[in-house]
Amino acid sequence: MTTVLTDAEFVRRAKTGELAAFEELVTRYERRVYSLAFRMLANQQDAEDVTQEAFLSALEHLGDFREESSFYTWLMRITSHAALKIIRKRKGLPTESLDATAEDDSLPHPEYIADWRESPERLAQNNETARLIDEALAKLDEDHRVVFLLRDVEGLSVKETADALGLSEANVKVRLLRARLQLREHLTRAFGDEHKRVASHKHG
Repeated sequence: MTTVLTDAEFVRRAKTGELAAFEELVTRYERRVYSLAFRMLANQQDAEDVTQEAFLSALEHLGDFREESSFYTWLMRITSHAALKIIRKRKGLPTESLDATAEDDSLPHPEYIADWRESPERLAQNNETARLIDEALAKLDEDHRVVFLLRDVEGLSVKETADALGLSEANVKVRLLRARLQLREHLTRAFGDEHKRVASHKHG
């Protein structure tokens, strides 16, 4: 029976100069790295460039990887920051760290509230839903989008997401909640039942 090596074992082998071990890590995660980059950038060429840059950077800095987090978490951090650099350059912004903008405690108040015509479980199986989710993600600002992608799409824990992005866990939770509320409102506009719409109450 073939023994499947863990990421940590491949990392250790790669650190000794065994290139085939690193190539195995690339094979394991290339699709997920590209998927994250594409959802952040919505551009195939940019996503391909970020994917290549992420793995080249990981290889170059592998000796500095202290294995305090998983290789995948570390790789997602490299990918996220490479994609964010491109986003900030597009906007003519300095490529500052993700946590440079202070996060306040206020939350966006939904303008549209309604029961959904179908159950979330049923909607999740619909290809149209996937397209709408991608559209909704594109409308989030990058700082909230990357948190949502890592936590809810890639399945990292709050702590892993915080580690990957260099944020506090509290900051991750606030940004995640903001992203979820904004996505929920966007999708509710598509799936909400107008007859069950509830008037929102703005504060302040």
